[in-house]
Amino acid sequence: MDLFEKVSEDIKNAMKAKDKVALETLRNVKKFFLEAKTAPGANDTLTDADALKIMQKLVKQGKDSAAIYVQQGREDLAEAELAQVRVIERYLPQPMSAEELENALREIIAQVGAAGPKDMGKVMGVASKALAGKAEGRAISETVRKLLNN
Repeated sequence: MDLFEKVSEDIKNAMKAKDKVALETLRNVKKFFLEAKTAPGANDTLTDADALKIMQKLVKQGKDSAAIYVQQGREDLAEAELAQVRVIERYLPQPMSAEELENALREIIAQVGAAGPKDMGKVMGVASKALAGKAEGRAISETVRKLLNN
């Protein structure tokens, strides 16, 4: 069962369980999936990799929105946003720990032959593809910067 089918099935389960947060969140996710499937050039298909990218983007947007709500003193809106993020995160693979990320990036740096901060672009190109879905881009770039500066 691919992610699209899993989300569709879980929408039915959320309806039966009368789980409004999950239902609303999963319907929103499915809307983005359908838009991606019907986009020009998509040939009415959506790979799990593309579905994961969409979900990661939604999680990042939700966290960013929650942070803005907290800054403006609207904890109620922030909590609602984070509740939706938690629903989506159930479908994402476990993120790498800081130690695992650092070890993976050390291997990529050695593989690329990066010597210093000027090689950050080379490392980021490979690391972004290799670690997609396993770590956030911001965490990858901060760790690469730290490793190349030492």
